[in-house]
Amino acid sequence: MSLSRIWILLVLLNLSACGQHDRETLVLTGSSTLGPLMSDIAADFEAANPGVRVDVQTGGSSRGIADVRRGTADLGMISRELRSDESDLSAHVVARDGISLIVHADNPVSALGNEQVAQLFRGEISNWGELIDHDVPVTIVHKGQGRATLDVFLAYFGLNDRDVRAHLIVGENQQAIRSVAGNRGAIGYVSIGAALHEQELGTSIRIVSIEGIAPDADAVARGIYPLTRNLNLVSQGIPGDLASEFLRFARSGQGDVRVREHFFVPAAEEPAVEENEG
Repeated sequence: MSLSRIWILLVLLNLSACGQHDRETLVLTGSSTLGPLMSDIAADFEAANPGVRVDVQTGGSSRGIADVRRGTADLGMISRELRSDESDLSAHVVARDGISLIVHADNPVSALGNEQVAQLFRGEISNWGELIDHDVPVTIVHKGQGRATLDVFLAYFGLNDRDVRAHLIVGENQQAIRSVAGNRGAIGYVSIGAALHEQELGTSIRIVSIEGIAPDADAVARGIYPLTRNLNLVSQGIPGDLASEFLRFARSGQGDVRVREHFFVPAAEEPAVEENEG
């Protein structure tokens, strides 16, 4: 190879390296509930901002908190509120969601009361035949530690994690959905958005009402569904310029389109609880 060709090659390599160095990257880690939504919003943000890359990784809300604190993520995805010992962080609500109980599609149960759910997860009801015409052993699909869905579920039903008689421990929403879809006696709990999406795709699950209220985006928006939570992006103090731009984009009208596509409720839509007459 001639010296002139070597020189041209070196110049091109240098320009390529500079281009990669100039490329801005934003890192989001955390909740598997928020992950699919943020991936779609990230793709829209990248399309609107050439030269920007948004890296979205799941692993649970606890990971999002830990990564932001140690500086390996710009924004953490968490599907719960910040706790008192997390006051060093700032939460930015991007959507609202609820937690849905799911069973196999062959299970005829359509609604459960709070105490029935607690009894099922404590192992006090071990066969569906004790509740309905479905003589199949109950299989409890439970969430692992570090998952916000676990914390919200336990708190609402007044359960202690050590009292839950789990047959299977999972992490991601998709793991729970696959586990329930593959077992006629299984019951688990996942994001309403994830459950509705999978049901629309024809996955073999049934969404179960709680205390007579069906879990859907409308019930969450109206403030009548009991098991709801905010979906947040968290930062260490004031977000940087790129993170702030992403937050504004995520909570804009364009972001709201994606929120609704994932069966969540946009953060700007305040719950309008209907008052009882009389």
